[in-house]
Amino acid sequence: MTTEVALFVDGSCRGNPGPGGCCAILQAGGREKVLVDGADATTNNRMELTAVLTGLQALKRPCAVTVVTDSQYVAAILGDGQAKANRDLVQQVRAAAARHEITVQRVAGHSGHALNERCDRLAHAEATSRVRCGESGSQVVK
Repeated sequence: MTTEVALFVDGSCRGNPGPGGCCAILQAGGREKVLVDGADATTNNRMELTAVLTGLQALKRPCAVTVVTDSQYVAAILGDGQAKANRDLVQQVRAAAARHEITVQRVAGHSGHALNERCDRLAHAEATSRVRCGESGSQVVK
């Protein structure tokens, strides 16, 4: 039996390019894992893709994954849209996604979707922390 996983993702960037943050929230079987990462010099689209990659790489075995995103860019990339930029990350995301059965659910940003809003807050906080202190490194948030 394939494990069903919900993967909520969002990316944020202070400036474009600038310091950025991303968040991936994985939910399966009543459990949740929150992953936050970022970069000191990046773009919003790179952070959106990094959120997806971070979440997919955290899965230890093939799963049926529903990726919930407010990013039209992420939805297009996961749906085999053409990538004119960020080809390195697009290739990594597609390689990670190939292990899984992927479904994309696009939600409107800032529309009150609780987990999308939570991802947005955590990604934004990571980007903002990089503006203030310039630190880097991923972290797991409980």
